[in-house]
Amino acid sequence: MYRFLLTPRWLAAAVLAVVASVIMVMLGNWQLRRYHERHDINVRIDAADSAQAVPLTSVLAAPTAPGTPGASPGKALAWTKVTVTGRYDPAHEIQARGRTVNGEVGFEILTPLVLADGTTVLVDRGWVPPAGAGALAAPQAPAAPSGEVTVVGQVHLSESRPAPIERRDGRWDTRRISLPKLAHELPFPVYGAYVLLTEQTPANDAAFSRIPIDHEDAWQNGGYAVQWWLFAVMALVLFGYQARREARGDNTPSDDRPAPEPAAASPGRPEPRDRVEEADQQRAAATRPRDRVEEADQRQAAASRPRDRVEEADQRAAARAAKKAAKSVDRVEEADRRLAAQNGAD
Repeated sequence: MYRFLLTPRWLAAAVLAVVASVIMVMLGNWQLRRYHERHDINVRIDAADSAQAVPLTSVLAAPTAPGTPGASPGKALAWTKVTVTGRYDPAHEIQARGRTVNGEVGFEILTPLVLADGTTVLVDRGWVPPAGAGALAAPQAPAAPSGEVTVVGQVHLSESRPAPIERRDGRWDTRRISLPKLAHELPFPVYGAYVLLTEQTPANDAAFSRIPIDHEDAWQNGGYAVQWWLFAVMALVLFGYQARREARGDNTPSDDRPAPEPAAASPGRPEPRDRVEEADQQRAAATRPRDRVEEADQRQAAASRPRDRVEEADQRAAARAAKKAAKSVDRVEEADRRLAAQNGAD
């Protein structure tokens, strides 16, 4: 019944279904890994307030030369809580414009923190609103504290899609915080990620607003993983469904199916020679009696029918004579009634 599965066409379809299912399972597994990566990032974001900060140098690779940033720590270490000590360099401060916090557009202020070994990490001290009308009006950012500063914050990866950098209002001004591009404008080696400040000693100025951290949409990747796995199952189910239809002959076009054998003629009834004779047989079949009573009625009606035209003419003449005789009798009776009526009146 299923020997057709060994034909080249069905073997190729089976291979295609299996390969498609394997690819879909692999895509689902990749989405599952992305789900776990994003979930781990969300865990680090949520645990940052209670987690113990680790030294910055244990997370980020030290840069080696000015103009080139150090290696990026990668997504696996993003948002890790770190601590670092150094001195701010306000002369090379950076403002990132077009940043939104609580529905308002303003600036993020990043100040280089120079470590004891001469390497530098950019510290995002927080968000400030524009000083005048318009979102591009230069902000009034509090000055960075002098002397040694200890910063506690979370590792933020360099942003993609680098934007132009220009000198504006005494700071470097840019739209995107791209460390490879910013490192070219700074005179010291720069780490490959910057720090989003959460605590500082001495305390950070109250004019700064803390930058909120958006959680990763891990559940979206989880949903994609389930979808790919369902598609893999559907590919195999579709192959089995088509094989079942083929075994039952449902996939064969109606024009290619064998014509049904004609019904056997009833005994005693000759095969019709043409359509006219077939129509006559159908009318005769329609007038057959359904039971014995109807058959008796049909016989009685047939017995009263004339056998030929002569007999039919005789029957019509007899009917007319009977009708005339009935009329004559009616006239005689009517004349007798009138005569009796007149005698009674006399």
